[in-house]
Amino acid sequence: MTRRGRIADFWFRSLSRAHRVLLRLSRWHLGAGIVGMPIVELRTTGRRSGRPRAVVLSSPVVDGERIVLVASKGGDDRHPEWYRNLVADPLVELTVHGSRRPMIARTADAEERAELWPRVVAAYRGYAIYQHRTSREIPIVICEPQG
Repeated sequence: MTRRGRIADFWFRSLSRAHRVLLRLSRWHLGAGIVGMPIVELRTTGRRSGRPRAVVLSSPVVDGERIVLVASKGGDDRHPEWYRNLVADPLVELTVHGSRRPMIARTADAEERAELWPRVVAAYRGYAIYQHRTSREIPIVICEPQG
């Protein structure tokens, strides 16, 4: 990994940690939305360590109990670690407005992605810029309640 990549990873992790602290201290009253999108805390299991991992993300599409995430990593050519973790173990937990929910996460198939991508970009134009920056297709993740 390049020095630039390590710095970017450090910045993303630090920002996510700070955001999680703000959400917890304010009981999800501060920082629970950004540019019109709800914020969620995603908990995965580390694919190598087996340890719990948490990251704060925005959700551009919420359809009832179905919550959509975008594995953009700001247009980086690498998938985010949280995405790689949920591919390895799709049983995740989402915290939405302070309420924890066990979910099953999966990558949207081509048809679902075709339906969701315009909605994702309508929620935040930056996703289109991120897609333009990278050669990888940015995955869309669909989280649905377990059971």
